[in-house]
Amino acid sequence: MAYFSMGEQDSVHYQDNEMTVLLKKNGISKDNEKEWRQIVAVLIASLTALTSGFHVAWTSPFLVKIAEDEEYNITESQASYFTILNTVGIVLLSPFLSAFSVTDTIGRKRTLLLSAVPHSLAWILEAFSKNLYVLYAARLSAGFGDALYISALPIYIGEVTTPKVRGVWGNSLICMLFFGQFLMNIIGAFCNVQETSYICLIVPVIFIVIFPFIPETPYFYIIQKRGEEAKKSLRRLRGKQNVEEEFMMLEADVHRQMSESGKWKDILVIDSNRKALIAAVFLRTSQLFCGFYVFTSYTQFIFEKSGGNVSKETSSIIYMGVSFICFSVASFVLDRFGRIKSYIISLCLSSTMLLLEGVYFYINRYHREIDLTPVKLFPLSGMLLFILFCGFGVGTIPTLMLGELFSASVKAKGVIIVTVLFALTVSFTNYIFYLINSYTGLCGPFILFACCGFLSAILTNFLVPETRGKTLEEIQQILKTGFR
Repeated sequence: MAYFSMGEQDSVHYQDNEMTVLLKKNGISKDNEKEWRQIVAVLIASLTALTSGFHVAWTSPFLVKIAEDEEYNITESQASYFTILNTVGIVLLSPFLSAFSVTDTIGRKRTLLLSAVPHSLAWILEAFSKNLYVLYAARLSAGFGDALYISALPIYIGEVTTPKVRGVWGNSLICMLFFGQFLMNIIGAFCNVQETSYICLIVPVIFIVIFPFIPETPYFYIIQKRGEEAKKSLRRLRGKQNVEEEFMMLEADVHRQMSESGKWKDILVIDSNRKALIAAVFLRTSQLFCGFYVFTSYTQFIFEKSGGNVSKETSSIIYMGVSFICFSVASFVLDRFGRIKSYIISLCLSSTMLLLEGVYFYINRYHREIDLTPVKLFPLSGMLLFILFCGFGVGTIPTLMLGELFSASVKAKGVIIVTVLFALTVSFTNYIFYLINSYTGLCGPFILFACCGFLSAILTNFLVPETRGKTLEEIQQILKTGFR
């Protein structure tokens, strides 16, 4: 592609130790860094997350529509399994990805390209069938695609960017995910299942056409002992010819990390790997147990049951639109603050909103004598505040740090473990939401998630390292010596 053509040969030389230190800290000299090349690579790679966002939010408009459409002959109970089958697909495929170390064997880039196949198949199945089990198969296929992109995209973003670019654009995955969910709620409000499938199929097709022109990560080539290709990748990503200094630094870092044992047991046996795994698993589970992904799957369901003044379709569009805006803005301001401080504050504020929502739903269900007409808009406004507070921590940091925490020797294995646990937890929290709601109404799951969020805020300071502004090698040294 034209935007990755080689520029003029770089003429700047690093002539003293101070500049070498600067290079090591920032990954590349500010004077010569063409950041837009890295940004383009990240955004195009993140089209996989956009497609995933479509699939994740598909249940929001269509769980209700399909259950009410006589042509499908599907009950609400049967349709509720749509919210968990994509995560089941992640669980089913992830062991194969780990057994064959797919991201380390075929590369991060090819793994991402491969994810477009099951993602596309899911849209085709949903477009041409109204059979319950075919739709179940489509949701499983979407899960297979998610397993592939989740195992590769955080690694890809972490490895093609410098710390400065990663600090701002490392959240592209979550931004694209929510942009996809926002678009799905708009499309789903005006189109049927078949029309929506045709529209959404365009994105993976575009990805398959464009992404082959984007570089593989230099880390992968160094791991594969393909030094010249690693240099070529660096030249294309940095936009200059002279990459010897950065290449030598990356090569030394990767070789040191790869010299460590990378067996499955070493994820638990080696102290730094164990700390990385604990932090990554905690971030993901705490994110899910505060209801972050549950509300995405059940957006229209929640607004329909809450009985507010605004229609469920309009409410879901507003909710997802604000979500996308919040996460996009957070991408540019998050790196100004520490990861730990942002995550704790985000958990406390978002959990407070969930608790207030839970109280509202409790009064609405069990104390009908209390007139809630003056605050009928609170379910929507409260959820908007919830997603606003999530945008600056809960919704962004777990995904951003997944590509930062693990050493090169166990990175693929660590990400797969976190991905499997993530999928299982999504399925569990989605099921718990539906189950508790059937007994207590919406107040039960909202209060439960609020309590989990407050507990997570307390634990964060003890389990998660600070990684802001650090190179991947510096993060490993922090894990070896201590969190602060």
